[in-house]
Amino acid sequence: MVPDLYVAWHAGKSKWKKDSSLNKNSIGIEISNPGHKHGYKKFNKKQVNCLIKISKILIKKYNIKKQNILGHSDVAPLRKIDPGEKFPWKFLYINKIGLWHKINSNNLKKLREKKIESKMSFFLKKLKKFGYNTKHSNINDLKKIIKSFQRRYRPELINGKLDKECLEIIKSLI
Repeated sequence: MVPDLYVAWHAGKSKWKKDSSLNKNSIGIEISNPGHKHGYKKFNKKQVNCLIKISKILIKKYNIKKQNILGHSDVAPLRKIDPGEKFPWKFLYINKIGLWHKINSNNLKKLREKKIESKMSFFLKKLKKFGYNTKHSNINDLKKIIKSFQRRYRPELINGKLDKECLEIIKSLI
């Protein structure tokens, strides 16, 4: 544990918007979960409620903007998959922490897995504008970036494929 006034090395090599090496200007909150390789499970309510309390204190103390409440997979999508698809991002948003899209879930489901032709560059441009580092050197890296976005904003299906649902979500967030 590191007091919030010191630099910790929680994020590692990271980028969000134009900032890189986020350790020096971010606060990491460690949440207990065995992770994907060791029986990843739903985060318990007590832990999430503590996270909400701590987050609200830190948000107020440091005047943190909603769009800067991030997970490891947001700032390092090629290296990290945590906090993962079971992390309660939408619940945090309901509790005034972080961002979530405002599209009706029934409307979104209709767009799921509907292919879109030649929209990848448009999606990546929007994703970059939102904050993600979209630099990739091959198709596997590209899939990791899309999966990172899906884990956070479309956790019901994480397949690394761009579809109309993903496109509408990023447009809504911008």
